[in-house]
Amino acid sequence: MSPDSATTPITFATSPLPLAATFDGGRLTSDGGLPWLGEADAALGLCEALAACIPEWRRGPVRHSLLTLVRQRVFQIALGYEDQDDADTLRRDPLLKLLCGRLPQTDSDDLASQPTFSRLE
Repeated sequence: MSPDSATTPITFATSPLPLAATFDGGRLTSDGGLPWLGEADAALGLCEALAACIPEWRRGPVRHSLLTLVRQRVFQIALGYEDQDDADTLRRDPLLKLLCGRLPQTDSDDLASQPTFSRLE
């Protein structure tokens, strides 16, 4: 059983090939409006312009670019997740990761967490 699944897989013995069905839905997002937000941001350049106005205060190696932080925060707020605590759950959301420049499955780096946004704000 997958750690993300609430149900056990069903195996079919009648198939000549190994065949199993699960009903966990995989890695999904509940925020279908994100693609339109991403298109609007790409057309307007809002997040990029905002990130350019923020001075870099961090020293040493950084894990998240300012543009990625701004995009994640702006998209979260636009979707109704205004609390910084929401970032701890949403940092693994596949569609949010994609719109912030990360591949959902192959890029193991999650987006920023709540403490990172506390430092940003």
